[in-house]
Amino acid sequence: MDINGKIALVTGGAQGIGLALAQALKTAGAACVVIADLRLPDLMPFGVDDARVCDVSDAAQIAALIDQVEAIHGPIDIMCSNAGIATGMDTTFENIAFADPAVWDRAWAVNVMAHVHAARVLIPRMKARGGGYFLHTISAAGLLSQVGSAVYSTTKHAAVGFAESLAIGHRDDGIRVSMLCPQGVATPMLEGIPDGPQLGDGVLSAEAVADAAVEGIRTERFVILPHPAVAEYMRAKVDNYDRWIGGMAKLQRAMKPG
Repeated sequence: MDINGKIALVTGGAQGIGLALAQALKTAGAACVVIADLRLPDLMPFGVDDARVCDVSDAAQIAALIDQVEAIHGPIDIMCSNAGIATGMDTTFENIAFADPAVWDRAWAVNVMAHVHAARVLIPRMKARGGGYFLHTISAAGLLSQVGSAVYSTTKHAAVGFAESLAIGHRDDGIRVSMLCPQGVATPMLEGIPDGPQLGDGVLSAEAVADAAVEGIRTERFVILPHPAVAEYMRAKVDNYDRWIGGMAKLQRAMKPG
């Protein structure tokens, strides 16, 4: 997609990958970039045209956000569903299903259903306009796994499944989809979880990941991997699933206390 002159909305845009993505889109020529988040900075971040409060787990808030942005700025060409949470972390490994149902529900609402809610509103509009773009920030955990959180892994796997369905289901409508799947990125989210395999191939800056995302949108690439090693891990997983499970179990064993 040619980003020049386009209107973009980025959720989870107040910091981290979201803010870097908003700024990179503006630098790439987007006419208008709007960020949305649960909490917003006191001052408008550089390179952002508008900022709005939204809880992406709430379908009504997402619908209202999209309506507001389109009423003020015009039709959204690029929808960046970037907001996500990393919860249910536990490195004791006593019971990987330990997390309270409320933790699962919240992760499901943010990491999966936020993508669905935005798509439900925008698909009919994009179809009527002849096309559009969805960028879903997911994680390498959605393609591989996150040792230490079944909650994060499971919801990110589900997000991959929805992105695939969206890309397949509306390709003929001119709608394109990319999913951004990095490993470790220097963001507050990474700082809030225990060290693990996500650090094994280096920690990238949010700006580097955003640049990879913008290039992926330009070339309309479905899977965007800022850490190239993830592609090799995916091949190893598919080639011999049992050996891959054994290798991941070995990683978990190394992380256990003592």
